[in-house]
Amino acid sequence: MDTPGRRMTMLRAMAIACAVLVLAITSLSAFIRLSRAGLGCEPWPQCQAQVLLEAKQGAAAAPSGAVAAARVAHRITAVGALLLVIAMLMTAYASAPPLVRQGRLVVALLGLAVFLAVLGRMTADSRLPAVVLGNLLAGLAMFAVSWRLIAATAPARDARPLAARWVQIALVLLAAQILLGGLVSAAHAGASCPQLAGCDLSAASWKVLNPWHAPDPGAGVGAGALVHMAHRVTGIVTALVLAALGFAGWRRGHWAGALVLALVLLELAAGIALVARATPLALALAHNMVAALLLAAVASLLPDRRWPHAG
Repeated sequence: MDTPGRRMTMLRAMAIACAVLVLAITSLSAFIRLSRAGLGCEPWPQCQAQVLLEAKQGAAAAPSGAVAAARVAHRITAVGALLLVIAMLMTAYASAPPLVRQGRLVVALLGLAVFLAVLGRMTADSRLPAVVLGNLLAGLAMFAVSWRLIAATAPARDARPLAARWVQIALVLLAAQILLGGLVSAAHAGASCPQLAGCDLSAASWKVLNPWHAPDPGAGVGAGALVHMAHRVTGIVTALVLAALGFAGWRRGHWAGALVLALVLLELAAGIALVARATPLALALAHNMVAALLLAAVASLLPDRRWPHAG
């Protein structure tokens, strides 16, 4: 018999699978994006400027085998995620009674998936930071919503809820920090501030803050210093807010609170290592993945009514 409890269990299993697929998609997308930006070329980091200049002139070399394979894997995984979202939508609404609250999260997933598909189709070769940010934020939002759906289909836990306003503030700060990090990547500003203690803003350009301005490979390394410094400053503020929120959640019995604390420390360590080691590709990918996990962990702290499983 197709009871609500059985459908809830099925929906939870599919939500977990969807979260895994979306995390793979965002990681593959980051690998493709960062590889196109020159990260991982040899000899690093001296070769990046030449890679970007060739790309601007339309003379870039054919993608490496790893990038070509990543593109194929990205497309296959994206199609799989879309089919899974459609299956979740049918599970939530095709039988009575409909799982309305969980279904709304699935609808949000479907909307984000369609947005990403249209954006990718219409801007396949675009290097505008706005396109990069759209892909980045929508992909991470899809991962966070998948995580929320996992929580929404779980049995109720005995934990005191946090104030929604503080969690929302933390989410806004984190989204802004991720947006600035994406802008650092899209503007090729990773090497603009090579020192941990400070940043030379003498050659900085305000144009890098405009997501509709394509980065100029000939502008010099220091042109992106402004957005890089903004990313650092907001990173410190965001880390302090998230640490306080994670500690409060942990004290109230939320396992996600302890996870937020651990991920904040891991993200700070990855950010420091990125600067100290001149932005290697592997660390940049790890930084991107931890940001996705952190966004999902903070989103799971939002207070919500729980739905006990039916028999």
